[in-house]
Amino acid sequence: MDYSEITNQMKRAFDILYQTAKPQRGELLILGCSTSEIMGSMIGTNSTEEAAKAVLDALLPLCQAAGVRVAVQGCEHINRALCTDRETMQLLGLQQVWVEPWLHAGGACVTEAKRRIPDAVMVEDVHAMARLGIDIGDTLIGMHLRPVVVPVHTTLHRIGEANLVLAYARPKYVGGPRAHYA
Repeated sequence: MDYSEITNQMKRAFDILYQTAKPQRGELLILGCSTSEIMGSMIGTNSTEEAAKAVLDALLPLCQAAGVRVAVQGCEHINRALCTDRETMQLLGLQQVWVEPWLHAGGACVTEAKRRIPDAVMVEDVHAMARLGIDIGDTLIGMHLRPVVVPVHTTLHRIGEANLVLAYARPKYVGGPRAHYA
């Protein structure tokens, strides 16, 4: 597997999502990532640090440059707890949890995020407050996105061998037949 290609695909995925959703500074992006799926294996069977590094080599600098906050979801073995920075936790009123992700309980991506994110903390959930989502390998990040979720249709369908889903949330339409929407 060419890890530089994974990094390039991730940069492209972020760019597509960014150009489509046009996020404001401070908005939250959720990353769910199965490095097993990236490598062509079934989710949870082949966690790979190198693939996680390739994904985060792209994503973390892009989020920082765009002013987008990031939370990286762990796997079901840690109840999909997320890694983010302490400032985001405090700003959003999130509940910190005591868990140390590792390759086989949490996964490679959240483990690498815990190493790289300055003042990293693990939180239980984000109360469906994220506006942006990148799901690599069908990790089921929907619980973290606020309504109404809009899928981003693109020709980029994979990161490595893993399915890619990009999504963002838009405001709910309210009103009725007389309402106007800009």
